[in-house]
Amino acid sequence: MDSTITGFHAHLYYDADSLGTARAVRDAAGEALPVEVGRLHEKPVGPHPMWSCQLAFGRDDFAEVVTWLALHRRGLTVFVHPETGQALQDHRDHALWMGSMPALKLDMFN
Repeated sequence: MDSTITGFHAHLYYDADSLGTARAVRDAAGEALPVEVGRLHEKPVGPHPMWSCQLAFGRDDFAEVVTWLALHRRGLTVFVHPETGQALQDHRDHALWMGSMPALKLDMFN
């Protein structure tokens, strides 16, 4: 494992119709996993083109968290990226997707 990775973020993507599902997945993740649960944003925030919620977790918890999300995301798109201090590369080059891949607003990192 690359020693420059200090942690990971998983972002759940949703809209008004799937807000309840996002809340349920977020809450279940918070109970089942070693994650720091973020707020449910009801507007695009940062580089995210949709409403989102962040789950932050340590590098040693990657397999457990990503495996759980793969099986329990309930149709939500999940965007996972490492934290290396290189935000553009983390979001553009080192990311994993489950579901659709909406274009991120990466110009904010230039």
